Amino acid sequence: MVALSMLWLPILVASVLVFIGSFILWMALPFWHNKDYGTVPNEKPILDALAGLTSGQYLVPRYDWGKMTPEAQAEAQKQPSALMLVRNPLAFSFPKTLALYFVFILIVSVFVAYVTGRTKAVGADYLDVFRIAGTVAFLCHGLRGVPDSIWYGKPWKVTFKEMLDGLLFGLLTGGAFGWLWPR
Repeated sequence: MVALSMLWLPILVASVLVFIGSFILWMALPFWHNKDYGTVPNEKPILDALAGLTSGQYLVPRYDWGKMTPEAQAEAQKQPSALMLVRNPLAFSFPKTLALYFVFILIVSVFVAYVTGRTKAVGADYLDVFRIAGTVAFLCHGLRGVPDSIWYGKPWKVTFKEMLDGLLFGLLTGGAFGWLWPR
């Protein structure tokens, strides 16, 4: 076992590498995620309807399926539905958001270090460390969107691309931990 305190350097390096990798995927390669979100024609009436909402998560329409008749349930399933994340007002700070995202990556790297440190000893082989660290990082980064496709209808194409992103982040994390593992 390796103490978490001995893994601060791989935690930081892996976090920085994943942060840079994410930047490249989202900013330098605009074709990769640019079409993940569709546009709504004539969005003004929708924005007007959302103006009265506070920031939060909404499901439209919101039914109590247990109190609906089978006929009403069948009729409801013919209509569209939406899971919305509303930010009202659109107060958005890139520096704050990037900082919070980096903290998220750092937390993932700490859990990667914990699991890897509990399964590998000081001086472990690069590939052994790479496998464990990369797998744990992929589980955190790559599979986080799958339930949204299952439950809410998020397009599988988007989830698949996010899984590929997570695979890259897992490779970067595994590489950093394997390279900087205590000898």
